[in-house]
Amino acid sequence: MALRSKAISKDSDPIETAPLAVDQRRRPEERFRLQVDRQTKRSFSTLKAAVEVGSVIKKAHPIVQVSVYDAVDGINQMVGPDGVAAEPDKAKTEKADKAETVDEAE
Repeated sequence: MALRSKAISKDSDPIETAPLAVDQRRRPEERFRLQVDRQTKRSFSTLKAAVEVGSVIKKAHPIVQVSVYDAVDGINQMVGPDGVAAEPDKAKTEKADKAETVDEAE
C-alpha cells in the first residue's frame, strides 16, 4: 500500500485567516449602550436614538433604572421619562473637585 503525500503550506492557514463570524448571540457593539437595571439591552450609534428608546422604556416602566453608557468616553447617563436627567459620573467628579478646592483653601 502506497502512502499518500500531501503538500502542506503553512502560509495560508484557513483557520487563522477566516474572519470572525457575527452570530445571533453576539452582535457588534456600537458606541452608546442602552442599559436597563444595569443590563445592556441594545447598542446605538447615536446618543439621541438611545435616549429616545430609553425614555419610552422609562415611561412604560417607571420603577426600572434606565441609563445610556458611552463606551468611548466611559460616561453613564441616567435617562428619565423626558430624556437624559443626570450624569452621575460627572456629578461625582465635580463634587470631588469642589472638596479638593475647599481643602486647599483651608
